[in-house]
Amino acid sequence: PSADDLADEMEDVDFDDEGAEEPDAEAWETEDDEGVEDSMEAQDDSEVTFSLHSASVFCVSLDPKTNTLAVTGGEDDKAFVWRVSDGELLFECSGHKDSVTCAGFSHDSVFVATGDMSGLIKVWRVEAKEEVWSFEVGDLEWMEWHPQAHVLLTGTADGNSWMWKIPSGDCKTFQGPACPATCGRILPDGKRAVVGYEDGTMRIWDLKQGTSLHVLKGQDGHQDPLTCVASNQDGSLIMTGSVDCHAKLVNSATGKVVCVFKMESVAPKAPTGEGEEAESNSVESLGFCNVMPLAAVGYLDGTLAIYDLSTQSLRHKCQHESGIVQLLWEESSAVVYTCSLDGAVRLWDARSGKMISEYRGHSAEILDFAVNKDASIVVTTSGDHQAKVFCVQRPDR
Repeated sequence: PSADDLADEMEDVDFDDEGAEEPDAEAWETEDDEGVEDSMEAQDDSEVTFSLHSASVFCVSLDPKTNTLAVTGGEDDKAFVWRVSDGELLFECSGHKDSVTCAGFSHDSVFVATGDMSGLIKVWRVEAKEEVWSFEVGDLEWMEWHPQAHVLLTGTADGNSWMWKIPSGDCKTFQGPACPATCGRILPDGKRAVVGYEDGTMRIWDLKQGTSLHVLKGQDGHQDPLTCVASNQDGSLIMTGSVDCHAKLVNSATGKVVCVFKMESVAPKAPTGEGEEAESNSVESLGFCNVMPLAAVGYLDGTLAIYDLSTQSLRHKCQHESGIVQLLWEESSAVVYTCSLDGAVRLWDARSGKMISEYRGHSAEILDFAVNKDASIVVTTSGDHQAKVFCVQRPDR
C-alpha cells in the first residue's frame, strides 16, 4: 500500500479507548463557531491533569532517562517536578521570584534546572529533592543542558551565553553582540553550540576554546530576530528560524548557508497607519526528521511546512486554524507533532502531509509540550494554568 493509503487507513482507526466517547467528539466538531469555546471546554482527551500552577504554565520537560517525571514552570513563579503516570507532586523547586520560563533535566536525569525571567537559575538533585546550586545572570532568554555532561548553557538579554559545570559552578561566558541571545542549541558532538541573536546574526561557538567558529550576518544572517535553531541528528546541518519568515539551512562545518526556505506571506507587508497591526507571520519552531531527509517549519500563521532536504523544496503544507507554538518530530518515524494557539496537539504524517490524529483538553493555548522517547505520551502546558498528559500510542505505528 502507498503512504497515502496507509494514511487513509490511519484516519479510520478508532483512537479512543472507550468507544463510547466517540460520538460526542463528533458532535462537537459539527457545531458552528459559537460552539467552539464550549468544545474547547468539553472535549478532554487527556489521561492526567496536573493543576498545581495558579497561572499560565510556560514550559515542560521530561526526564530523559526514564520519561516518568515532568518538570513544569509557570507565570506563578513556581516550578514543580511531578510524576507523569498520575500527576503526583514529587517536589517543588522553590525560591523563584519571577515567571519560570525554562526548566529541564540533565541528560542522565540526575539534576533538574529551573530558570526564571529575571535570570535566577537553580539546580536540584532529583533523588534527594534538594537544591545544589544557584546563580543569577541577566534576563534569561533560554537554557539547555549538555547532551552528555552535567553542563548548563543559557542565553541572556545582554547578548551573553553562559556555561557552567554543575554542581561546581565553573563558568565560561561567550560574548555575543549587544542584543539578546534569543535562542541556542548545543550540537550533538557536545563540543559546539549554535546561538541566534536579536540582530539576525547566528554564531557557532567552540565550547572548549570559548571562541566563535562561524558568524552568519548580513545577507547570510536573518533580517529580523532569530526565534529558534535546531540541528539534525549528527549535527552536520543547522536550521535557523526568524521573525523574517525565513528558515535557513546551514552547513555546521563550513558555516555556509546551504539554502533558504521562504514562506510566501499571505499578506504583503504593507505600510500600516498609526496604531494599525500588520498581518504578522514568523517562524516559531523547526526541527529535523531522524529517519528521512525532511525538515519541518512551524509558522505563526498556522502553516506547518514540510521541506525535502535532498531537493530543497516544499513537500507539504499542513494548515492549522491558528498559530503553531511548537513542533517536535517523533524520534524514530516521519511523524511530526504540533501544538497551537487553539489548544490542540496534532500528529502529522510527513510523508503524506495528512493529519493522523488530534488531541484536545485545554481551554486555552498550548505554550509548550514534550513527547516521550517511544512516542506513547505527550505532556502539554497551557495558558489555562494546567499541564496535561495525553496517551498517543497506537497499535498500528
